[in-house]
Amino acid sequence: MKVIVVGLGSMGKRRINLLKQIDPSIEIVGIDNNEARRKQVATQYGITTCEELTACCQSHSYDAAFVCTSPISHAKVIDSCLDFGLDVFTEINVIADEYDHLIEKAKQKGVTLFLSSTMLYRKELKYIDEQVKAHEKVNYIYHVGQYLPDWHPWENIKDFFVSNKRTNGCRELFAIELPWLIRTFGEIKEMHVQKRKMSELEIDYNDSYIVTFTHETGHQGVLMLDVVARKAIRRIEVLGEQLHIMWEGTPESLKAFNLESKQMEAVSTYGQVDQDSRYSANIIENAYADEIRHFLNARLGKESLIYTFEQDQKVLTLIDKIEG
Repeated sequence: MKVIVVGLGSMGKRRINLLKQIDPSIEIVGIDNNEARRKQVATQYGITTCEELTACCQSHSYDAAFVCTSPISHAKVIDSCLDFGLDVFTEINVIADEYDHLIEKAKQKGVTLFLSSTMLYRKELKYIDEQVKAHEKVNYIYHVGQYLPDWHPWENIKDFFVSNKRTNGCRELFAIELPWLIRTFGEIKEMHVQKRKMSELEIDYNDSYIVTFTHETGHQGVLMLDVVARKAIRRIEVLGEQLHIMWEGTPESLKAFNLESKQMEAVSTYGQVDQDSRYSANIIENAYADEIRHFLNARLGKESLIYTFEQDQKVLTLIDKIEG
């Protein structure tokens, strides 16, 4: 199998590294218009790199593409990949540019259009999902935040897509979290939004949100989301008459209340955890690897997609309403 990875920033490198671990026989070519980045990736991972997507695909035949560029460029890159009949794995898009066109074009080409939604692959959240679905009414409080300059400490936020109002940091967090929240607690029936800019960061968008959700299932919750928290945090508490779960974003922090012992007890969902030291403790590589495996199987018809562009279009419309 031959794949191209378009965009050799942090996510492109992550995908290359995981692909090599998952199947060393996969031939990978990296594409980026930054010469220094191409040389660094070629040396680090021992792969061929090239500067331009169209020229690369015109001179060689490939099976699939991983789109790891800035979200603002995703639609154009995906469209080009579809022109060459490639199955496409794309990082979260954040904005729904050309969605209808891309969906229709992928159908016409008969190729797989796969959208990353990494949190859907977290085993801790699969456990929470199973427990919530066994109860009629639950409440939850969920806080997700991390100081924006700490996202990529190796570069200025002005050089990172989260500084762009259209693809801002809070919008990306909503795009990461809402798919699993909707899967677990149900479609959003009502919501109330409070938002503001409370930091001195040089950004032109709100940096903190408090959103209350009423779900069609009857579940209710509060989502606090920000790019201001100096300590990276992902913490949820889910409670009902017969249920109490707490999770602080790391595999070892998942706990559930034992009704017999009257104690919170640890819940183990991973045998082995793979982490990258460059990122906060609540980011693990296992879920990123699992969604790559899912893509590789889906393109062969062995598995069905669990998150589609059509579903994401609804989520991005919801984010538009939250941002107001």
